[in-house]
Amino acid sequence: MPNIEEIRNKITSEQFELSKHAVDQSIIRKIRLYEIIEAIGNGQIIEDYPNDKYVPSCLICGLTHSGRTVHIQSSYPIRPLVKIITVYEPDPQKWNNEFTIRKTNNE
Repeated sequence: MPNIEEIRNKITSEQFELSKHAVDQSIIRKIRLYEIIEAIGNGQIIEDYPNDKYVPSCLICGLTHSGRTVHIQSSYPIRPLVKIITVYEPDPQKWNNEFTIRKTNNE
């Protein structure tokens, strides 16, 4: 699993890019770039996708300064630029109260 501090370091030193999908989703979902940066700054890795289709990635859950919960799928910090793959507000029906664990179909 990647180290959240390595991802944060890339973000704070502006060594990141957003995929077209992440840009599109951030516009549709009204999630600003500064909110993505805030959420990564205090977030935690909640899922790991080492065998993801294009590049190993992970899911980060964090809060904006206004208290908005945001999920960010990020590539591992193994390349010069970390790629933000997608961003969204988690659905309370699909996640636990902290938005860190997916609910199973029986919950």
